[in-house]
Amino acid sequence: MADRGLEGMALPLEVRARLAELELELSEGDITQKGYEKKRSKLIGAYLPQPPTANGAAVVRCRLQHSEGAPGRALHSGNIGVCDIREAAVRERAASTAGNRPLFYFRFGVDQALPPERRAPVTPASSTRYHRRRSSGSRDERYRSDVHTEAVQAALAKHKERKMAVPMPSKRRSLVVQTSMDAYTPPDTSSGSEDEGSVQGDSQGTPTSSQGSINMEHWISQAIHGSTTSTTSSSSTQSGGSGAAHRLADVMAQTHIENHSAPPDVTTYTSEHPIQVERPQGSTTSRTTPKYGNAELMETGDGVPVSSRVSAKIQQLVNTLKRPKRPPLREFFVDDFEELLEVQQPDPNQPKPEGAQMLAMRGEQLGVVTNWPPSLEAALQRWGTISPKAPCLTTMDTNGKPLYILTYGKLWTRSMKVAYNILHKLGTKQEPMVRPGDRVALVFPNNDPAASMVAFYGCLLAEVVPVPIEVPLTRKDAGSQQIGFLLGSCGVTVALTSDACHKGLPKSPTGEIPQFKGWPKLLWFVTESKHLSKPPRDWFPHIKDANNDTAYIEYKTCKDGSVLGVTVTRIALLTHCQALTQACGYTEAETIVNVLDFKKDVGLWHGILTSVMNMMHVISIPYSLMKVNPLSWIQKVCQYKAKVACVKSRDMHWALVAHRDQRDINLSSLRMLIVADGANPWSISSCDAFLNVFQSKGLRQEVICPCASSPEALTVAIRRPTDDSNQPPGRGVLSMHGLTYGVIRVDSEEKLSVLTVQDVGLVMPGAIMCSVKPDGIPQLCRTDEIGELCVCAIATGTSYYGLSGMTKNTFEVFPVTSSGAPVSEYPFVRTGLLGFVGPGGLVFVVGKMDGLMVVSGRRHNADDIVATALAVEPMKFVYRGRIAVFSVTVLHDERIVIVAEQRPDSTEEDSFQWMSRVLQAIDSIHQVGVYCLALVPANTLPKTPLGGIHLSETKQLFLEGSLHPCNVLMCPHTCVTNLPKPRQKQPEIGPASVMVGNLVSGKRIAQASGRDLGQIEDNDQARKFLFLSEVLQWRAQTTPDHVLYTLLNCRGTIASSLTCVQLHKRAEKIAVMLMERGHLQDGDHVALVYPPGIDLIAAFYGCLYAGCVPITVRPPHPQNIATTLPTVKMIVEVSRSACLMTTQLICKLLRSREAAAAVDVRAWPPILDTDDLPKKRPAQIYKPSNPDMLAYLDFSVSTTGMLAGVKMSHAATSAFCRSIKLQCELYPSREVAICLDPYCGLGFVLWCLCSVYSGHQSILIPPSELETNPALWLLAVSQYKVRDTFCSYSVMELCTKGLGSQTDSLKARGLDLSRVRTCVVVAEERPRIALTQSFSKLFKDLGLHPRAVSTSFGCRVNLAICLQGTSGPDPTTVYVDMRALRHDRVRLVERGSPHSLPLMESGKILPGVRIIIANPETKGPLGDSHLGEIWVHSAHNASGYFTIYGDESLQSDHFNSRLSFGDTQTVWARTGYLGFLRRTELTDANGERHDALYVVGALDEAMELRGMRYHPIDIETSVIRAHKSVTECAVFTWTNLLVVVVELDGSEQEALDLVPLVTNVVLEEHYLVVGVVVVVDIGVIPINSRGEKQRMHLRDGFLADQLDPIYVAYNM
Repeated sequence: MADRGLEGMALPLEVRARLAELELELSEGDITQKGYEKKRSKLIGAYLPQPPTANGAAVVRCRLQHSEGAPGRALHSGNIGVCDIREAAVRERAASTAGNRPLFYFRFGVDQALPPERRAPVTPASSTRYHRRRSSGSRDERYRSDVHTEAVQAALAKHKERKMAVPMPSKRRSLVVQTSMDAYTPPDTSSGSEDEGSVQGDSQGTPTSSQGSINMEHWISQAIHGSTTSTTSSSSTQSGGSGAAHRLADVMAQTHIENHSAPPDVTTYTSEHPIQVERPQGSTTSRTTPKYGNAELMETGDGVPVSSRVSAKIQQLVNTLKRPKRPPLREFFVDDFEELLEVQQPDPNQPKPEGAQMLAMRGEQLGVVTNWPPSLEAALQRWGTISPKAPCLTTMDTNGKPLYILTYGKLWTRSMKVAYNILHKLGTKQEPMVRPGDRVALVFPNNDPAASMVAFYGCLLAEVVPVPIEVPLTRKDAGSQQIGFLLGSCGVTVALTSDACHKGLPKSPTGEIPQFKGWPKLLWFVTESKHLSKPPRDWFPHIKDANNDTAYIEYKTCKDGSVLGVTVTRIALLTHCQALTQACGYTEAETIVNVLDFKKDVGLWHGILTSVMNMMHVISIPYSLMKVNPLSWIQKVCQYKAKVACVKSRDMHWALVAHRDQRDINLSSLRMLIVADGANPWSISSCDAFLNVFQSKGLRQEVICPCASSPEALTVAIRRPTDDSNQPPGRGVLSMHGLTYGVIRVDSEEKLSVLTVQDVGLVMPGAIMCSVKPDGIPQLCRTDEIGELCVCAIATGTSYYGLSGMTKNTFEVFPVTSSGAPVSEYPFVRTGLLGFVGPGGLVFVVGKMDGLMVVSGRRHNADDIVATALAVEPMKFVYRGRIAVFSVTVLHDERIVIVAEQRPDSTEEDSFQWMSRVLQAIDSIHQVGVYCLALVPANTLPKTPLGGIHLSETKQLFLEGSLHPCNVLMCPHTCVTNLPKPRQKQPEIGPASVMVGNLVSGKRIAQASGRDLGQIEDNDQARKFLFLSEVLQWRAQTTPDHVLYTLLNCRGTIASSLTCVQLHKRAEKIAVMLMERGHLQDGDHVALVYPPGIDLIAAFYGCLYAGCVPITVRPPHPQNIATTLPTVKMIVEVSRSACLMTTQLICKLLRSREAAAAVDVRAWPPILDTDDLPKKRPAQIYKPSNPDMLAYLDFSVSTTGMLAGVKMSHAATSAFCRSIKLQCELYPSREVAICLDPYCGLGFVLWCLCSVYSGHQSILIPPSELETNPALWLLAVSQYKVRDTFCSYSVMELCTKGLGSQTDSLKARGLDLSRVRTCVVVAEERPRIALTQSFSKLFKDLGLHPRAVSTSFGCRVNLAICLQGTSGPDPTTVYVDMRALRHDRVRLVERGSPHSLPLMESGKILPGVRIIIANPETKGPLGDSHLGEIWVHSAHNASGYFTIYGDESLQSDHFNSRLSFGDTQTVWARTGYLGFLRRTELTDANGERHDALYVVGALDEAMELRGMRYHPIDIETSVIRAHKSVTECAVFTWTNLLVVVVELDGSEQEALDLVPLVTNVVLEEHYLVVGVVVVVDIGVIPINSRGEKQRMHLRDGFLADQLDPIYVAYNM
């Protein structure tokens, strides 16, 4: 806009005019940006800004624009400022009367009050210019109002002061190019629309190739780099690109742009062992270790700045969110488990209605004229016989030539023929298919009104009920399924159609018309005369007077997309025709031009029904012709000298766009121009603009007659055509803020948010109208209150077919006065329109019930929001004005969603800027936040049959995540103001008041223990020995040939096995090697780098025999050395290994070239290759002097990415083995199958130690072999008839996914799992119920008992605390309230209750283990129902962390903590896991009641948000359920923002669908607002060997920009 940045400057008119020309040249591409800026600065250089004048500005500007005939303001938008003069005048008046605040302020005829020079006749010269501008960027004119546009610009200018830095989403390059490129296809020709502003002949076709090839590279790199910081805030004052230079400078100044030449290569990151970084606790070596490839190190403490683009954006987001928000209406809902939501507190300052109670308005008497026919069929008979040659209907072809003229004679004879054939030629004589009163479908295309009319009257004559519907184009048309349901519920079995339409329907290969989705089985019957047989001479239709039988059913689509059938009786049909004839003053043989759909609504009532009653001639203009030539209807009015035309505001708008100075246009014959959608308040601007342009062509102001209608109430009100041009139409300028409270107020002081409405005339003849409160009891409104209009008349619909309940609420309403007395004894019909009756009985409509969105108690109309969005610069941004607004319910309130189609040539930067402006505009004008704003490529939203946007279908796509937007901006932080109160932590009660015996605050202390080891009498020979090395020697002597270990290969055959004596001899040789070749002393540390197998076991005992301390290390992965080798190196260094033992193969690998690239190979300690062993025996076998000496070190990576080594003494090791032996009843005769990684924790103990201690045979199955043969483990279990087996979650998942479809073939191979007593998943986390249950279900058919599957629980301080043994009760599952859990309380609920979370017991507590639940902060014991940290006391606790500097002070309390009160003597180890104990009804083997331990999650991973404790897994579970394409999810927090990373299994186009769904589900189920949503490829979320997610690695990778995400959305 030329004068927008120059509001304050007093520029001379010619300068402004010149500026306007310049701006026009720029918008049409006749001048470059640079040239434009040069000339512009030259023009305005001389005029420096002066302070703006107080009041005259608006008026002066209007005057200036109109006297020039080329409004400067509308230049950029390409729209004319038509309603300016009027509305400016209105505003002046409003301002002057604002002192005494009248409730109403209506204006009748301000035009007369204006001096003539301000009225601006539109001369031909000015209108050409008008047209040139107009066509350059048309948008939906229905929503056009210059005052509104101005208001939006002003609102945005206000935002300009406070710079709003919104981080721009980041998008993968492929995604950016894709969405802009695929939109360069030419626009779809079928896309003209009810909600569309453009026409095919418009200059908005495909961009020229020069435009198309915009320097892509440039803006892609911009999208990838800078975030648009200033852009969003620098408001819309910079039109077009004038601000590009400042903008870039701003971006540079505010954003840290790194040189990001190529995205980091993350291919290495999806390895089989993706543990990259492992940080030992308390050690500093991790500083130098590479993360995810080789990123620079990042400090990831909360709030510490990190040098990376992502974190810069997050910082920006945090800053934006810190800005004060509008105080929310209802601050919190108190969620105290019983879902007691706080009742909303109304705003004390909200406007309230103050007027008197309204009176019902009565229309004029329906004056029955003597010659009116007794029924519509009688009228047809009369005209068909008296004047058969009179034209009834003329149809047009797509060139605008008359295609066919249907006369009244032909209509009468053909309708009879159709009636006869329907009744007598379908079915048999005895069993006709259609009897009078049956329903039949009418399926005719929009360009064939004649055939449709014949069929319609044929049905009336046959007394069957026509149901006109749209032609189904495909089997899955938007909404056609719902129409099918309607036909089914109406019992339709026959569809009448035309020949051409029948040929065009989709056919199956056999030529049958397929059954459409959701449709009943139909007989298709073609109604062309040539296919029908002639009725016999003596047959005549039975023509009765109109009665209460149903005449026809009109379909209506509801807000939710369901389709209802409104039944209209014959008497209502006739009365409606009479009322329309009287209101419109129709006379015989008048000509009427109809552009509307003739199947329903105004088009049907005027163009098919009332026209026949009055023998009028209808010129029908098909939609297809309007698309080719939008002026066709105006040309036909001239050509036929038509008296009446029925149009919608879009038809007027299209005519304006296409109007090219046609000299021969003369509209003086029109006495009535019916505007069918006059009830849409935004139609007023089309009416004004149309009048302004065509007044010079003979169009009179009083001819324009808006009407209001609804499917239920038929015509509600219509403006009467008057001969008196002095009585201008009524206008109301209403405050939009008032409207949201349902109150009518004159334009508010703000003067920004107003709605200008025009009247839709008076109540219909013979009807009574009132308005009632939209919800609750239908009570009459006050005079200054908005309500739903209700009508009482004969001429309305009578019911929704087949739906008595809904019918009662809509068609049988009895409005009551405030005292409760009914207004009338007759029922009223709800029209679905919101409005009021103004002075003089004029009806005003401000919106539809269907478009109503109630957000925090205020009512907003979707159309108003659309209008505001369309008024945002650049207006051309929205493709053809195609925009959809609807609300979705999230967290107990409606949230506004806006979906718009963007222009094919818009860049990322444009889109983002437009979106931020729309948010600001809607916030300023409607004072409501937008929850989600989505942009989709041009022409992709589902369409209605006439090309508009199919709203319910769009909403459906949005909710199920298949909308595929190309840009999304979510604003949950701004909109969601009703979260529950953040939790305030209660101070703990002092110890004195709480401990009474074993009770804490009235609850039993949460403590439990396994069986007491001391009291168990067993003939355990191994107990005689303190050390495992001695047990092995004893077994080698007593049972030398007993097989201890059998290793299987991937084919399931035995790869190798070890007897007691073989193991003993092998260990001896290794001990010699260590002493002689390794020159090691006792106590030295040795790293064992072996694949899972028997070598590892021999090497371990070899170390014990030599007195060395072994550390098992997972070997590097040959395909992924770069990421796995550094971990090996780190463990070797941190454990201070003096030597490294391995196989020849790995030895080569460690010295290879690839290894040298990853680590410094010269720094390895000596490497011994055990494939080549010495032949001699050691002189003696080492015996430790003290059982508390170190036996081995156990190194493992925690889920938070910490590498921690714990020390296991000889005593602990023996106690551990004994505990497991007793729990699992292991004896030499037993066989146990083990499919685990043997490197740490319980996996290592079961693989290497237990067999030696208990003497049972272990069948070893390396988990890596399952990748080639997933059935290996289960086949082995079956083949060896194993009773006990152990696996990991990753193994279980592999079997569930890999063998899901093969259970039958496995059964055929003889797989039998019926002997399995225990199948234990070895884990250090909350049991994964979903996985264990699906595993149990899947293999139930193969004999697996569901109770056999259970889990164990261990951690760093104690490698196994629980393990489901052979005897003892089954594992139990409880359901807890997830909301209570967040407050560290445990509240049991029923299965399936809302917010319930299933938790499975983690196995039975091992013998010799004691557990207590303690408060992690205060270290006090907790009662039974509290969630706390699990503390453990046992003989096999580890004895401490092994750290480099021996700096144990940090972690010392992990191993020796004492309670702060109660039993303060016992020394406990802290597991770092939260859980609770629950006494069950079951009994243990010793008759005691059984205590079950439930593990909830790691303390380190729990997130404190809003004062509550959240476990990542719970949020992740919800997110994975949100959309079928989410395969995996991980969450973490960063600077108090919740970041959700999802892996997408699908096309990249689905990435943006996930953003709203993820945000919704986390809000709904967890009451948390997601800050950032990151969509990545499959395999990016790192998982360790135990199948646990490494969330901290992921966080580091994200902040260092190393994930190469598909899309990153920053929620506002």
